Amino acid sequence: PGLDRRDRSLVTLGALIAMRATDELRFHLPIAMRNGLTIAEIEEVIYHLTGYAGFPAANAARSIGREVLPKPQRNGTTEPSGSQKTHRE
Repeated sequence: PGLDRRDRSLVTLGALIAMRATDELRFHLPIAMRNGLTIAEIEEVIYHLTGYAGFPAANAARSIGREVLPKPQRNGTTEPSGSQKTHRE
């Protein structure tokens, strides 16, 4: 194949967002990270597609990303989505 896994994930994300294939996108976003994409790159794909696929499609992708991707921490690391920290004083 001429494209590596990372590049194929970029193309796949674009297609899934444009088609509003939300169920498939929910599964592919974590796969895209395993294939080497960063959260910042995924955010950029979603932002870029707003002009081509439309705001509703990009907004749906953004919402799914917030559900399934790790949340960035202040120190630049990530934690799994849905995890909760307890703060003790």
